[in-house]
Amino acid sequence: MSANEPVSIKLLDREYTVGVGPGERDSLMAAARLLETRMRELRGGNRMAAVDRVAVLAALNMAHEMQQLRDSEASRDAELANALQDLRRSLDRAGV
Repeated sequence: MSANEPVSIKLLDREYTVGVGPGERDSLMAAARLLETRMRELRGGNRMAAVDRVAVLAALNMAHEMQQLRDSEASRDAELANALQDLRRSLDRAGV
């Protein structure tokens, strides 16, 4: 069993060390860059904004975006299932 690899990431000039599984480092680093960007956008020019508040707002915004993507995917899946069902009915009627 492989142990987690410690990886250091920096968010708003604070360093954090987290453990990642084998092969997950690049994905974690990409996620950290995205979070850093979002946190800097939220903080804007206000250097006095509390890091924990900025982090929570960034996480909430990203979670909301993820939920919207999930909802959209579920809707597309339902549309696809309906279209396939219609095709099956058409094929059945055609005797194929």
